[in-house]
Amino acid sequence: MKDVTDDNFESEVLKSDVPTVVDFWAPWCGPCRIFSPTVEEVEKELGSKVKFCKLNTDENQKTAGKYNIMSIPTAMLFVGGKPKATSVGAVPKESFRKWLEKSI
Repeated sequence: MKDVTDDNFESEVLKSDVPTVVDFWAPWCGPCRIFSPTVEEVEKELGSKVKFCKLNTDENQKTAGKYNIMSIPTAMLFVGGKPKATSVGAVPKESFRKWLEKSI
C-alpha cells in the first residue's frame, strides 16, 4: 500500500487512471491499527482492479481538511479524480469489501 502525502496526493490519487482507495489514518488511532490489516487483505484480493493508498492525517492536514475527514479511520474511494464513496470506522473485512465492490 502506497503512502500518499499533501505533496503527491494529486498525482497518485486524483490523476490515477484506476479507482483509488485512500485510507485516512493516524499512528495514535487504535481503530486505525485494527482496520489496517483489513485494508491490506482486501488490497490482496482486489489490488488488480483498485489502487490502495494510506494518508497520515496528522502529517497531511491540508488534504484531510479538504475532504472533511472528521473521524478516522475513513476510507474514501476516488474515481476519475473525484470522491465517489466513503466508509467511516473500522468495519469488518466483508463489509469493507462489499462496500468497495459496490462502489467501483
